[in-house]
Amino acid sequence: MTFPDKKYDHIGDLAADYFGRTVTAQASVDHAKLAAAAEILEAAYERGAFVFVCGNGGSASISNHLTCDHLKGAQTDTGLLPRVMSLAATMETVTAIANDISFDDIFVYQLRTLAREGDVLISISSSGDSENVVRACEWARDNGVSVISMTGFSGGRSGKLANVNLHVDGDNYGVVEDTHQGLMHILAQFIRQKRMDEDLIAERRF
Repeated sequence: MTFPDKKYDHIGDLAADYFGRTVTAQASVDHAKLAAAAEILEAAYERGAFVFVCGNGGSASISNHLTCDHLKGAQTDTGLLPRVMSLAATMETVTAIANDISFDDIFVYQLRTLAREGDVLISISSSGDSENVVRACEWARDNGVSVISMTGFSGGRSGKLANVNLHVDGDNYGVVEDTHQGLMHILAQFIRQKRMDEDLIAERRF
């Protein structure tokens, strides 16, 4: 059964159920896998590897936001120099590939041009089954690029292709995307605070 499965007459009732579902979704995230994802990212930032991010729709927005919070946020007060690029932000390139080749290739075309062995791909897809995301994950897996996938619903093919799958138990796009956004923030803030002096943490805004 999906959410919502009925009509709501009052927005407060929908909000209460939505927030409740969000809490449940957040609690479903495997903390061991979250720690593994943080380890992959921190190691990539330390060695100067590129971290590429991709997603469609709301997940594209999270991809772009991740670039900001990891490139700038994880760098602040840490000495890290994260190299992060959203493959969803290159609109001119995305539309050229979609128009001239295939929308299914908008991420993998960029990835195979830019990525090298030892880099990292973060894929964000609520269904886990967006063809353009799956193709990027397949290429990454076959070419020595580690894959961290964020998924919801059944996890889809990208969940199975990942080195680390951060799966959210949810069947509502908003709830799943809200949780993915939270995971993006948590990863950036954990890596940042880990490298800061403890006295400095209380003086900063996160």
